[in-house]
Amino acid sequence: QVQLVVPMAVVFGPGSVPGDLPRPLPFRDVQEMEISVNLRTSVTSRYEMLHRSTTGQEEAALAAATAREADAALHPLQDATLGSLTMYVVPETSSLLPQGINVYVGKHRSALVRAGGSLAALQARLREVAQVMSFTASSIAAALSDRVPDGQLSPDARRYLKSSLGYEITFSLLNPDPKSHTVDWDIEGAVNRYVKPVLDKLSLVANFSVDSQILYYAVLGVTPRYDKESSSFLLSAHSLPHVINPVEARLGSSAASLYPVLNFLLYVPERSHSPLYIQDKDGAPVSTNAFHSPRWGGIMVYNVEAPASPQASLPLHVDVDMARVMEVFLAQLRLLFGLSREEVPAEFLLESPGNEGLADWELDHLLWAHTVENIATVSTTLTSLAQLLDKIGNIVIKDDVASEVYRAVASVQSAVTELSLGHLHAAFQASKEAVTSSERAFFDPSLLHLLYFPDDQKFAIYIPLFLPMAVPILLSLAKIVRETRQPKKEPTKMD
Repeated sequence: QVQLVVPMAVVFGPGSVPGDLPRPLPFRDVQEMEISVNLRTSVTSRYEMLHRSTTGQEEAALAAATAREADAALHPLQDATLGSLTMYVVPETSSLLPQGINVYVGKHRSALVRAGGSLAALQARLREVAQVMSFTASSIAAALSDRVPDGQLSPDARRYLKSSLGYEITFSLLNPDPKSHTVDWDIEGAVNRYVKPVLDKLSLVANFSVDSQILYYAVLGVTPRYDKESSSFLLSAHSLPHVINPVEARLGSSAASLYPVLNFLLYVPERSHSPLYIQDKDGAPVSTNAFHSPRWGGIMVYNVEAPASPQASLPLHVDVDMARVMEVFLAQLRLLFGLSREEVPAEFLLESPGNEGLADWELDHLLWAHTVENIATVSTTLTSLAQLLDKIGNIVIKDDVASEVYRAVASVQSAVTELSLGHLHAAFQASKEAVTSSERAFFDPSLLHLLYFPDDQKFAIYIPLFLPMAVPILLSLAKIVRETRQPKKEPTKMD
């Protein structure tokens, strides 16, 4: 049983303390909620809240003109531990929060919450904020998607990437018509400027490697439909799944990869199919002219402006606007990691993470989900290994395999303990070590060859060798037995 403990500080600003507090500040309170995964598995979430008043420095920070300025000023005063949250309760009449907004979630691990009058209303609001900033029942269900019955899983749950020790990101420029277009893209500069800050933040979650390639004469494999009204070519939503397979055959990036590969493709349509637009299910054009495939990556169509005069010399030189392209690719990257912000209530205002690509609490959101998923993965791997060893009676377990199993069990127990203490970072590191050890044990070469050499195969190999030798031996034994059973004849005397 896994218990997820979130340390929370509820800080009341001047004039925001509810009148029906059960006892004077400061005091501690605990709220628990059970997240049911299946009939046998459930996860307990436990919010350990410390209610207190603001300090002098925090009061000064809350006197800022805007919520963004207050968030920046409060950041150095907060608990920066991974997985911890700080909620600053401001009066209902506070001008810090815009009209109609009751919650402002900052870039770090804090939020400004408008007091809701009674303590019950405030607690309901705080619980909602805490779930957005840490984990929800749906995010835990997505992390444990292999154990959740299909009917109970949301459609988005299988969209997210599975937890891994590393990911490989490949940016590909597809130029199917190099005779018409010479395309230049500053991918190195764009990666350093837009992608690197995001991956630096995500480096705590996994290792990342980035590469890029340009593929010539690589077509989408689906013929777009010409639309007379708009004088353009259209790709409908139902034809998009057929686009990926022909393109993937040309990419060649996942063949020798140890880790999941994320493919981000920039497609410059050939001149005979320009301009090319993507339609959604309702037939409306997609504003980004891009689409993404769950656990695979995304494709963006980049249309080239037609030359001013028909006599323009070919090939046309095209400089790609990398800011526009990377904005789309980073949004798709967030979707693949399950960092979508679509489920947030209307009264919530979420601060943009800026150049870093994701806020501190979003990083925690990932760590919570990946830690739970890692624990489940280790449990499944070790159970499978135990069942395998039970089936093969003559298998030999080397000491190094046994030590990896012991290490995996110790690490996963440590991860569960650290989660119950509210130490997210230590729990995540322990869960990663547990995954590494369990995978090493399961895929150890000394075990693998026995998987493909069962007892019936031994008989199939050795019987043709021993049968020809056994026939004369058995006949000789039969003859000896026959002779021993025959009564001995007394020797006859001969004169």
